[in-house]
Amino acid sequence: MFKDNDEKLTQFLRENEDLRLEDLQCKNLKILQNKNLYTFTSDSVVLANFIRTHTNDSAVEIGAGSGVISILVQAKNPIKKIFAFEIQKQMADLARKNVEINNLQEKIEIIADDVKNFDKYIEKGKFEVVFSNPPYFKTTNFVQNEVSKIAKEEVSLSLEDLVKISFALLKDKGVFYCCHIAERSAELISCCQNNGLTVKEMFFTENGKGRVKLVVVKCVKGAKNGVKVYPNLITNEENGDYIATLHTKYFI
Repeated sequence: MFKDNDEKLTQFLRENEDLRLEDLQCKNLKILQNKNLYTFTSDSVVLANFIRTHTNDSAVEIGAGSGVISILVQAKNPIKKIFAFEIQKQMADLARKNVEINNLQEKIEIIADDVKNFDKYIEKGKFEVVFSNPPYFKTTNFVQNEVSKIAKEEVSLSLEDLVKISFALLKDKGVFYCCHIAERSAELISCCQNNGLTVKEMFFTENGKGRVKLVVVKCVKGAKNGVKVYPNLITNEENGDYIATLHTKYFI
């Protein structure tokens, strides 16, 4: 088992020069990131801060990446178990290492498979919470590696598939949390509403120069219409730097 200060982890980092170990600034949690694959952004922190769970809840993350959102969610909330799906083996392996480093094997299970195959591992209609920071773009012209491409583009998971799978996994009145680029906010809301997930809470993020960047929603399966819209969350200083307290404070 890794610990952030033991020789085994130090040796592992020496042997894997592409990896860096970072402090999540929350309850002494650490995260390994691979600079040559895909690294998480402040979007993950914003979403993790918005998610709420209870002691007996079980949750599913769709698209775990390095595992950062699941790790932060369990740190900020009481929760029984998180099943985190990651389709890319390299990222799933990294997520497992991050779970191990933080001694969270009993709380978080990384499943290295397409979430469309969820019925091989878990039952539908059994979960209180599903959350996802999904691919934002249908297609892009970015020059990027395959891992980054799958993380950013709807290569393996469309928005509609994400919503339909989330509906299938949730219990009645279960909660779906998601963030997406602001340009697709109408599409996200429409897709949720058309597939049985009612948007109940939402807000937008903006940079320090007034540009709206992200939409974050909380949807409830089978709920009545009516949404609470929070004030915009400013995530950057005017010079573009991330606001320091973003990593530790829940803003809504």
